[in-house]
Amino acid sequence: MSQDPWLQNYDATCRLAQEIAENIHERNKLQRNGGNPAKFNMSLRASLQKLKQQIAQLRETLLRATSSRRIMQSESDRRQNLVDDLVTREKQLNATFRGDATEPESSRSTLMMGAGEQGAPVNPWLIDEPDETRGLGFGEIKQQQQRIIEEQDAGLDVLAAVISRQKQMGQEIGNELDEQNEIIDDLTHLVDKTDSRIRNESRRVKLVETKSSSCGMLVVIVLLLIAIVVVAVWPTS
Repeated sequence: MSQDPWLQNYDATCRLAQEIAENIHERNKLQRNGGNPAKFNMSLRASLQKLKQQIAQLRETLLRATSSRRIMQSESDRRQNLVDDLVTREKQLNATFRGDATEPESSRSTLMMGAGEQGAPVNPWLIDEPDETRGLGFGEIKQQQQRIIEEQDAGLDVLAAVISRQKQMGQEIGNELDEQNEIIDDLTHLVDKTDSRIRNESRRVKLVETKSSSCGMLVVIVLLLIAIVVVAVWPTS
């Protein structure tokens, strides 16, 4: 089975961070020998920007996967810790590039463990540790992250409820518009039918008027004929 795409992107981001650390080491070595590090600086700036973008993409993809419940909560917590480690590493690399911190070792083993002044193991990920997690143990940090995730889940639930309500309102408005369209269609049909009846009645009235005028003329003609006959047969003395 193929590896999870998120883990593949995470591995690629780790390789990029390791490559940047090695290039910073080479850049510093060149500077110590009196060389011109301009090309190294240009390449390192582009690589650091790319590293920042890839970390942001990992965080965004993880947030979507967590919100949609595509991964278990324990796996989400583990991946969140990996992203936090990358963020710390990215800050350390930027500080080293600017000369604000000591140069990191180029080997991959130094990404997990280093040596302190007394030979005690030192975790380089704790460099530039944020105030929110300073002095907290792993369990406390995990609980803090769990609370943050729960707050995010609650916010997403509220957002989902709002979207669902808006969808319901949209459906109700659509149903109301359908009903109004049906009423308008009925009114249009009724108006057309009424107009047709009015036109029919108008034709009938005109026909009656025509017939009435014809009948009146016939009555007048008949009366005239009767008068002529009466006059003709009336005896004259």
